[in-house]
Amino acid sequence: MPLQLEIKRKLAQRSERVKSVDLHPTEPWIMSSLYSGSVCIWNYQTQTMVKSFEVSELPVRSAKFIAQKQWVVAGADDMFIRVYNYNTMDKVKLFEAHTDYIRCVAVHPTLPYVLSSSDDMLIKLWDWDKGWMCTQIFEGHSHYVMQVTFNPKDTNTFASASLDRTVKIWSLGSPDPNFTLDGHSKGVNCVDYFTGGDRPYLITGSDDQTAKVWDYQTKSCVQTLEGHAHNVSAVCFHPELPIIMTGSEDGTVRLWHSTTYRLENTLNYGLERVWALGYMKGSRRVVIGYDEGTIMIKIGREAPVASMDSSGKIIWAKHNEVQTVNIKAVGADAEIADGERLPLAVKELGSCDLYPQSLRHNPNGRFVAVCGDGEYIIYTALAWRNRSFGSALEIVWSTEGEYAARESTSKIKIYSKNFQERKSIRPAFSGERIYGGVLLAICTNDFICFYDWAECRLIRRIDVNVKNVYWADSGDLVTIASDSSFYILKYNRDLVSSHLDGGASVGEEGVEDAFELLHEINERVRTGLWVGDCFIYNNSSWRLNYCVGGEVTTMFHLDRPMYLLGYLANQSRVYLIDKEFNVVGYTLLLSLIEYKTLVMRGDLEHANIILPSIPKEQHNSVAHFLESRGMLEEALDIATDPNYRFDLAVQLGSLEVAKEIAIEAHSESKWKQLGELAMSTGKLEMAEECLLQATDFSGLLLLYSSLGDAEGITKLASMSKELGKNNVAFLCLFMLGKLEECLQLLVDSNRIPEAALMARSYLPSKVSDIVSIWKKDLQKVNSKAAESLADPAEYPNLFEDWQIALNVEATVAPKRGVYPPAEEYMTYAERSNDSLVEVFKSMNVEEVPSDNGDPVHEVTEDDGVEGSMDDVVEVEPDDSTDGGVLVNGNDGEEHWVLTPDQQ
Repeated sequence: MPLQLEIKRKLAQRSERVKSVDLHPTEPWIMSSLYSGSVCIWNYQTQTMVKSFEVSELPVRSAKFIAQKQWVVAGADDMFIRVYNYNTMDKVKLFEAHTDYIRCVAVHPTLPYVLSSSDDMLIKLWDWDKGWMCTQIFEGHSHYVMQVTFNPKDTNTFASASLDRTVKIWSLGSPDPNFTLDGHSKGVNCVDYFTGGDRPYLITGSDDQTAKVWDYQTKSCVQTLEGHAHNVSAVCFHPELPIIMTGSEDGTVRLWHSTTYRLENTLNYGLERVWALGYMKGSRRVVIGYDEGTIMIKIGREAPVASMDSSGKIIWAKHNEVQTVNIKAVGADAEIADGERLPLAVKELGSCDLYPQSLRHNPNGRFVAVCGDGEYIIYTALAWRNRSFGSALEIVWSTEGEYAARESTSKIKIYSKNFQERKSIRPAFSGERIYGGVLLAICTNDFICFYDWAECRLIRRIDVNVKNVYWADSGDLVTIASDSSFYILKYNRDLVSSHLDGGASVGEEGVEDAFELLHEINERVRTGLWVGDCFIYNNSSWRLNYCVGGEVTTMFHLDRPMYLLGYLANQSRVYLIDKEFNVVGYTLLLSLIEYKTLVMRGDLEHANIILPSIPKEQHNSVAHFLESRGMLEEALDIATDPNYRFDLAVQLGSLEVAKEIAIEAHSESKWKQLGELAMSTGKLEMAEECLLQATDFSGLLLLYSSLGDAEGITKLASMSKELGKNNVAFLCLFMLGKLEECLQLLVDSNRIPEAALMARSYLPSKVSDIVSIWKKDLQKVNSKAAESLADPAEYPNLFEDWQIALNVEATVAPKRGVYPPAEEYMTYAERSNDSLVEVFKSMNVEEVPSDNGDPVHEVTEDDGVEGSMDDVVEVEPDDSTDGGVLVNGNDGEEHWVLTPDQQ
């Protein structure tokens, strides 16, 4: 059976011919050296070019990262090696290394060494700590040396591939090769060492269109890989998977099983000839360099092959090696924070006879089923002894300990607890996946069918594209996860039993009411598990969430991809593992889950009994849950965070509670929020207190002006001036009619032009004083502009209606500090838009004799009726008024009269 390897293309970039590729060990970068003479660095996450070096006008056949120095080293056809700092883009070193084209550079994994090989048939060792001195020359090949590579298991040795048809193995410090591997009928282009396990293998690719696997201890050829239609130009052992990759000038990359040497897959991306393969330890990404660009693929899934039983024992597979750890071995006195890596002692359990692609405990934890290479083996969990084996693409357990093996898309076998074949299912459709649990599920890409384990009868067909199925321990709830959402269903087992036991027929759709849809959540589940009635999962954004009754709560934001292992109730912790096999735990209280479950069921009485067992630090989480259910009063009673309690109190309109919290918190924002709420609900005394505490002058201005509270506005004006809130102070003084203070405030604020305009409008008698100040101030900036300012005392003719404005000011001034009660509003409302100057101008003037015989002019209204100035100006006449005299009219009323020189 072939390896079930999923291959995804992660990056595709067109470019000139690519001669070498390399992956950065920590950054998401791919480096390509091009035949055109440049080196490009691509970010495979953002799909953009991040760096580019114009190295040479001739081809650059090899370039590598030196990550510990933040360097790039490149060898070109101009025979020079160049070193660049990839952060600053500076050239660190340039030196002539060979007398012919440089074919390859290789970086030592730990020491400051770089090997270079060339068409001059030499290999040279360079030491960058010694100023890139050539410390050794290796001579022995009789044709171009196409590639050199260090042995990762013995970094003191390296291999070289040459067009003289040989591969030579060398040791640093020795001028002669240790031995030569000779087996290809044409030149050897490439060589790579096996990195996984303990096999002393290397692989070579040749112009004879084959790749050969060698045992360098016995110096013999183990296998010849045939199938390419042109020269084999690049080879590699994948560092994480049991595959060999070979690239050829026929445009294909072939994947071979590294144990059976079976051809597993052939990739052809249509970019002409393959020239280079790049990979990195610990990653499943592989980069391919072609004539027309660069492709990066990801092979297989990165999720670790691991399983945890109910007691906390974890078994995982690293390649074919199987290891175990025990969470309970971490003492209870060891304080491990949430998300912190557990210090677990790893124990070697044994090895697996096949390459594990899945590993699962049975329900009681006694056995482990391993599946891979189209086969399965069931081992005892403690001693790792083989108990059963057979053919299977995948294997799943029932909740009772039975298991099913999917041998093909048309054949599923069911085995008893004693590992005996009990039944076989041949579905009428293509079974792409199977899932275990209370029922056996068989999926296509379009629907899922549930069967009972005992008789293999169809229970229900559901049309959905399924990615995974998770059963609750109770067997009543099941989660079906699809690409973009998941569904929580209730399984009505009693109804199904009565239906089947009653002999009723089951159609193509199964028992109609077998499942009831409870909730649909629009999130993608990566891994999940049930704890009671709570479904825990991590989503596509790597947030760890749990769902109770359709309500989703985020527990933690994960900082890297992690996969759920299980939940230990006695520790109230859920455990996850990352691809590096680091195990971490997060707290999730069982009592919290039970409480939420009871609330969802409406059983508040029992929920309140459980509440005291929930620690205080979790009460806010409980309160948020209650709030989401619309239970605000209960949430307020439980919440402990002052900010959250304040928000709840505001939502409920419990202003006294909110006030108590605000007093404790001493927060201006809370006082302001509470003041606005109190004002909107008519609690004006509380509103005033809150706004004063918050020093919210704008709010106080609104409050006092709405109430017509002159005393409050006076107090607010004083406070505003002290704190420099001049806008509010100005408005307060203006409303109080204290125009002189308004004017002074503008002057003190250095708003002199505004002060002049205000004086012209409201206090013409002060204009001369302000103009004088304005002139002095403007003189500092522009003397001509200062001289152009006119003073009405000197040029009254330039100011329209100037004398009338002075008279209006004098008449109105005594009443500015008088504030009529609100009940008289309608008396004044119609006159609010009147211009006093215009009113005065509209009056008629008649000449009358005065007491001293001088002629005067009496003011009458446009209606021809003498007297009654009250209809014009709402002030008492004042015989001290400048600019006019009062006379007694014939009607017995006093009249304000302008003297002739004022007309």
